[in-house]
Amino acid sequence: PASSGLEKAERAPAYKRREECCRNSSMATAAVTKVPEIRDVTRIERIGAHSHIRGLGLDDTLEPRQVSQGMVGQLAARRAAGVILEMIKEGKIAGRAVLIAGQPGTGKTAIAMGMAQALGLDTPFTAISGSEVFSLEMSKTEALTQAFRRSIGVRIKEETEIIEGEVVEIQIDRPATGTGVKVGKLTLKTTEMETIYDLGTKMIESLTKEKVQAGDVITIDKATGKITKLGRSFTRARDYDAMGSQTKFVQCPDGELQKRKEVVHTVSLHEIDVINSRTQGFLALFSGSLH
Repeated sequence: PASSGLEKAERAPAYKRREECCRNSSMATAAVTKVPEIRDVTRIERIGAHSHIRGLGLDDTLEPRQVSQGMVGQLAARRAAGVILEMIKEGKIAGRAVLIAGQPGTGKTAIAMGMAQALGLDTPFTAISGSEVFSLEMSKTEALTQAFRRSIGVRIKEETEIIEGEVVEIQIDRPATGTGVKVGKLTLKTTEMETIYDLGTKMIESLTKEKVQAGDVITIDKATGKITKLGRSFTRARDYDAMGSQTKFVQCPDGELQKRKEVVHTVSLHEIDVINSRTQGFLALFSGSLH
């Protein structure tokens, strides 16, 4: 009896030790299998060293401001660049080249970027470095020719028929099985009329892709079916919707829904070369799939 009592006394700590070991091992396993929460952090990266420049920083009399539009200092050089800019806008310097010389870090590239920003988006601007010319597999002459053709823009005018109006309602009828063809109706209005259009599968996909909803002012190209959102109607400005700073409010269009409009495309000679290299590539410009 004494020995049995001793064995019971010795077994009890052994069971406790086993339970503690099991508890510790389970805690260790839980610690190993725990998955940390992953948070997506939006990274803001600069495009380049001169991406903050928005112009030359000149006033109406071509006098440079000390700090303006991302430019600081080099007042005389900026004023000279402003004079060249006015000559470019008046067409007096066509076919001429401008050479900006100076020590490294004095702002030559910054002034060139300021001139490009002041000319606007319709004026092509190409920035290349010497390493790009020497590192390409093509010849140096071909690389320079491509750079020049990227910098020469051509304006092409096109007259198209469009449907422009404010979206009143979008009805999409989905089949019960989920595998059939989607059909729907789109109601558009102007200040003078309102019309209902039948929608097919491709138009429904385009409307979904552009995230068109009631209250948006849109244009539809009748030839290609391309949908463009112009903004949100002023009549919906008081709706309690979550809208960002990029939301633009426009007036409801007036007149007829269907109208003819002249569209101007600005393309470079290099883009025309790329279009000509494709099969049926000339259609890419007018369908809006070039860019």
